[in-house]
Amino acid sequence: MGEKPLYYGWQGKTFLFGSELKALRAHPAFIGKIDRNVIPLQFRHCDIPAPYSIYEGIAKLLPGTSATLHLDTQQDTQRGIKAHMPVPAPYWSLAECVTAGQAHPFAGSESEAADQLEHLLRRTIKGQMLSDVPLGAFLSGGVDSSLVVALMQAESSQPVRTFTIGFDAADYNEAHFAKAVAQHLGTDHTELMVSPQDALDVIPRLPTLYDEPFSDSSQVPTFLVSQLARQHVTVSLSGDGGDEVFGGYNRYFLAAKLWRRLHGLPLALRQLGAAAIRSLSPRTWDRLYNSLSPLLPSRFHTQRVGDKAHKLAYLIDAVSPEMIYQRLVSQWKNPLEVVLDAKEPPTFFSNAANWNVAEGFESRMMYLDAMTYLPDDILVKVDRAAMGVSLETRVPLLDHRIVEFAWQLPVHMKIGARQGKNILRNVLYKH
Repeated sequence: MGEKPLYYGWQGKTFLFGSELKALRAHPAFIGKIDRNVIPLQFRHCDIPAPYSIYEGIAKLLPGTSATLHLDTQQDTQRGIKAHMPVPAPYWSLAECVTAGQAHPFAGSESEAADQLEHLLRRTIKGQMLSDVPLGAFLSGGVDSSLVVALMQAESSQPVRTFTIGFDAADYNEAHFAKAVAQHLGTDHTELMVSPQDALDVIPRLPTLYDEPFSDSSQVPTFLVSQLARQHVTVSLSGDGGDEVFGGYNRYFLAAKLWRRLHGLPLALRQLGAAAIRSLSPRTWDRLYNSLSPLLPSRFHTQRVGDKAHKLAYLIDAVSPEMIYQRLVSQWKNPLEVVLDAKEPPTFFSNAANWNVAEGFESRMMYLDAMTYLPDDILVKVDRAAMGVSLETRVPLLDHRIVEFAWQLPVHMKIGARQGKNILRNVLYKH
């Protein structure tokens, strides 16, 4: 699923490979020429997706693949013949997993599915808790990390070490949720309150940690919680992957609902509405909302109304559900506007032929996220932050047996009308 990195490529007559770009940069043969064409991908995705890297001639090995460098290629290189990059070959395929799961769906009830999932999770987590060094877990208080910790504690005769960070800003602080879960489960919990200065102090370290452009803002708290955990343990389990595998992101149910409401309206009318929304700046929308919010029922109270209004304007003139998804996950609408003289290279995300592996709009979004956003952003963020403090992370929700079972489940067991991860919640609520 892409939990660990491998960079590789030819630099002149030398083939380099390593788990960090800084290891390749240390070699005297390293050239390090910036690949200008991948910069638009950074603007679009806030990361540089595999198989590309920021450097020309250096690739990232795709998830679930191996690459073989043949001896005759090395000999040709020494004789001055242009060397070819090894071609990655899959040893496990998420596309095949999705196809097989849909062809042989789970036939039992929701309670039977929850029991089967709990059995698989407990077996996986028990195996991942085997360690000859101190072990703990990240605990945010959300569904995924709480479930992992609950099952860890069920498998342990001692209190599990759990770690969370909180923030002075109330809007962003979720530490009290983690504390409540830890108290309920009886874990040995450590909490660190982070100040704005603590966060700012991390920023100079980010280029060294991430090696290439990476713009997920949660890299800062991820590093801080990794640093906290490493003071006490050497291995930490995390709940990453639950959103992509079990349908946790809001877009999975909101985008489908939005398309059902939009596609019956004339496109010209939707384009007119989008233009009307964009005629006012986000800040103006915020001022209007703040003046009216005292008159509105509490269920309509929300934050950052202006940003949300402009995002809606960006979506309502889409001509297909797939376009809604593309726009939702593209941070910059047209990166070539700001990266001059570049050509945005093709990716798995941009190739429409990849979209139809999964059946149904919600499943297609989950599949594409698992093939792109998960390995290129989420797992990069966690791996580099943790390895930057010599902390090993393990991700039980991405065990291939869990993923294969999840794709056998009907969508309604994962995504409801108002929330996702239904089956994970059903397992969690037992504990």
